[in-house]
Amino acid sequence: MSTAYDVAIIGAGPAGTACALALRGSGLRVVLLDRAKFPRDKVCGDIIPSPALKALRTLSMELYEEILALTRKAEAPTSCLITPDGHQVRFHWKGRTFNSARLHFDEHLLNTVKKHTDVHVLESKPVVGVALASDHAVLTTADGDSLTARLVIGCDGANSVVARKLTPRSFDRTRHCVAVRAYFSGVTNMPERTNELYFLREYLPGYFWVFPVGEGMYNVGFGMLSATAAAQKLDLKKVLLAIVQEHPQVAGRFVDATQISAIGGAGLPLGGTQRPIAGAGFLLAGDAASLVEPLLGHGIDTAMQSGMLAAEQVKRCFASQDFSAAAMQYYTHAVQEKLGRKLARNYWLMRFLSNKPRLVSASFRLASNSLLQKWLVRAVG
Repeated sequence: MSTAYDVAIIGAGPAGTACALALRGSGLRVVLLDRAKFPRDKVCGDIIPSPALKALRTLSMELYEEILALTRKAEAPTSCLITPDGHQVRFHWKGRTFNSARLHFDEHLLNTVKKHTDVHVLESKPVVGVALASDHAVLTTADGDSLTARLVIGCDGANSVVARKLTPRSFDRTRHCVAVRAYFSGVTNMPERTNELYFLREYLPGYFWVFPVGEGMYNVGFGMLSATAAAQKLDLKKVLLAIVQEHPQVAGRFVDATQISAIGGAGLPLGGTQRPIAGAGFLLAGDAASLVEPLLGHGIDTAMQSGMLAAEQVKRCFASQDFSAAAMQYYTHAVQEKLGRKLARNYWLMRFLSNKPRLVSASFRLASNSLLQKWLVRAVG
């Protein structure tokens, strides 16, 4: 079976759904494919940052209010950063933010696409092949179907098939983080409406986190630069359990806790690279474009922002009927201007602070100053 579309969006996570929502009313024939059947779990810290919600609000107040209507979430307007020497610095985010397990948040986003757009959604449809012809792309799915599209938007994550098939890829551990996460209940003595991030002396560059996600459940995880994890031959799942069970700054809160999920892992391609994110007939967004924020590892906001920028490029291409690599450079420049410079700066800041626990502690102590705190809030989003 072969079906023709104007636009094929691969991946129905935050980048893909934001792109689909931004194409609402465009008059284009759009298909959104994902390998999974929703709801599906996704290893993540589950923080929905303020810039992600602001991006939705620029599309439509109706869409923004509908996302806020998600019931399975936890309000967490405060973050507490614990330095290697145990000092605490609290940040109160001015913009609206909340935590929600990706199992629920991503399904809510996809249901919003189904409700408010004419996008053809195909779940349980893994794309295994992408080939470019002179005036279209041919997508092959795992079940043997194929479809064509004038433009392909790769929003299919860190292991993007679109990126692997259409751009040169090489794995650089210094530009990549690895994270593990499990859900716990019964965590005690947690400050109300607060995300905690522990920068532990033994595990820099990286941090351990405890984030409430609602209904008495906590997202508990640990992430580290892949190069460091490989050099030290660390099994991050064992590290996570060791911190929960033994670390003096943490273990007391988990005495009566119950682990209610398996430990899952994920790779995080850090932003600030010079990898190509566009070419003749295709664009990449979100993790597929390596847009994870290097300091704290969040990527939902950059995914949604880049997905919306991709939608603007789609409209531009169809208006001009120019789908060339040169035309796609407008998208590359837009992503660089909005996201790339900050991500590159934060990457080098992360590398500078790595393995310097005293400097990390001193930096966070300085961040107690209100002016420096405002700068840090802007820096990490």
